[in-house]
Amino acid sequence: MSAAFNAADVQGNIVRGYRKSQVRHLVLEVTERNAARRWLAATLSGRPDGIPQITTEEPWETKPVTCFNIGLTYEGLRAVGTPGSSLETFPTEFIEGMNSRALKLGDTGPSAPETWPAPFDDPKRLHLIATIYADDVEALNRVQQQALPSGTGLTLLGARDGWNFAGNYVHFGYRDSIAQPKFAEIHDTADFPDGQPMAPLGTVLLGYKTNFEGIFFRVPSPTALGFNGSFNAFRVLAQDVAGFEAYLDQAADELLRHPHVEGVLATGKEATIGTGLTRKAALREIVAANLCGRWRNGVPLALSPDTPNPQPPVAMENFDYSETSTCPYGAHIRRANPRGGKIVQRVANHSRRLIRRGTPYGPLYDPNHPEVTEERGLLGNFIGANLGAQFEAMSCDWLNLGLQDPRVTGSNDPLLGANDPETSWFDMPLKSGETIRLRGLPRFVRTRGGAYTFLPSISAIRYLGALTN
Repeated sequence: MSAAFNAADVQGNIVRGYRKSQVRHLVLEVTERNAARRWLAATLSGRPDGIPQITTEEPWETKPVTCFNIGLTYEGLRAVGTPGSSLETFPTEFIEGMNSRALKLGDTGPSAPETWPAPFDDPKRLHLIATIYADDVEALNRVQQQALPSGTGLTLLGARDGWNFAGNYVHFGYRDSIAQPKFAEIHDTADFPDGQPMAPLGTVLLGYKTNFEGIFFRVPSPTALGFNGSFNAFRVLAQDVAGFEAYLDQAADELLRHPHVEGVLATGKEATIGTGLTRKAALREIVAANLCGRWRNGVPLALSPDTPNPQPPVAMENFDYSETSTCPYGAHIRRANPRGGKIVQRVANHSRRLIRRGTPYGPLYDPNHPEVTEERGLLGNFIGANLGAQFEAMSCDWLNLGLQDPRVTGSNDPLLGANDPETSWFDMPLKSGETIRLRGLPRFVRTRGGAYTFLPSISAIRYLGALTN
């Protein structure tokens, strides 16, 4: 690990993930400034019997039973008394907040902030998100009680619980948490074979070099507050699993009637997709793989276009998008991260990479009981050093406008995009070089809440806890 990176000053779960099975996000309002400051200071007190201690990026000798981290919104920084001269040095998108940036993010119609339930319907009161990571609910309950005794100056507005499925699968049935930026100051290339270049630390932490030559993202002042901090787009994303599976049925039926269906799957080759699959079932999985850019087991189409079970097995991350790549231009993973493939804005190829920490919420979908309509989805954290240049640019330009390639411009991301069945489309490539255009994609993901938070360094938490104005 590079000596230039002080892991003890950076909150955990940013450059390295925790891999805990349970998570709870506590949404808090600052109701008494001085008490809230004392609470912040107490998270760094070193006392194991008091307020939970902030988990850092410092390597562990023994893996902790629980982890605890915090993020503050702009309103939260103001509520604890951050000087105005410091507040005005934060980026515009953070100051305005996620609700005000809805159009940029595609949060319109059923995803519009006016539809978000409490506590996300009142962003002025949403000040701090404290997150607990553990391996069981009992531990979450214990740490929550430890974190919020009386007299903290904090009011609990709501909580969101998530839990990881076996094998890191998510509700749509895809294996997730595969691709993450690797940092030269932290990761050894021999241990992490990847087709992408190592990312500079400035991708995710303030005060370090970025992908843009000679450019550093602005560090909020004073240095004790801004340096080693990061920004997080926390998102509650409801997933319409029944609608997704129904669309796969619809698309498979269309392909069965299509004159070029043999170019998608040759008759008799169903077993290459999965054992015992009917022709329709195999076509469903091919459509799912094309929409994502990966087979549902995580194998990338760029390395294995014909089967999710290549022999010998392929490296999940060691690939790029060449001129002859078999991954659709409009596939989700290619839109969100074009890697080294040709795009209109060549300078942007690796500039919008984000750390993604997501956990499913809600019950598993049971196709035998589709009448169970309890909300399910993903609690997502999209972490980077600049919300505007990374998260918002990706969401707007790439996911919802398709500006990276004229072949997808005017279409939305097939999985996360703000799709409407009357106008949506997706092109599936054939080996002949032609495409089959699928239409009628509905919106599979709705935003149900969220907030932009600043993830302060340990020095910054100490600075905030010591404020006296």
